[in-house]
Amino acid sequence: MRSNDGFREFVAMSSPALSRTAYLLTGDHQLAEDLLQSALASTYRHWRRVRDGNPVAYVRQAMHREQISWWRRRRPAEHLSGEPVDRRGVEDVAADVVNRVTLVQALAQLPPRQRAVVVLRFYDDLTEAETARVLGCAVGTVKRQAHDALARLRVLLPAGFTSEVSS
Repeated sequence: MRSNDGFREFVAMSSPALSRTAYLLTGDHQLAEDLLQSALASTYRHWRRVRDGNPVAYVRQAMHREQISWWRRRRPAEHLSGEPVDRRGVEDVAADVVNRVTLVQALAQLPPRQRAVVVLRFYDDLTEAETARVLGCAVGTVKRQAHDALARLRVLLPAGFTSEVSS
């Protein structure tokens, strides 16, 4: 049995969701691609061990660890611009774009750990325990980071803001 059995299928099936997570962690499409590629390369090296467990969780954890490494190297601050306008002709496209930009800009103002917790808990819909495993911390830390992040987002986002942005 080759060590990459099922890896291509895994990448094809899970890349769209993992790419969105990487984007929310980095706030930049190109950095997100780099982050995901790095995490997938790590996953490929350990595929025989990872494939029978939860490879998506492994990739998320690899992305988080790589992101921490990037933060430690102190990349220059980058400003998020949101996603490009979707030209489908739908009447509320402008409102969707404004919501996306507003939310991405607010997320960019959170400290990296809080942003990671918000993305994993509320975007990827992981439990507190799963988030703690991915981040390598205690469940109590996840709860505290989520509490602090949500309090900060309440200040940063306009009153009554609701995001029903499709991903």
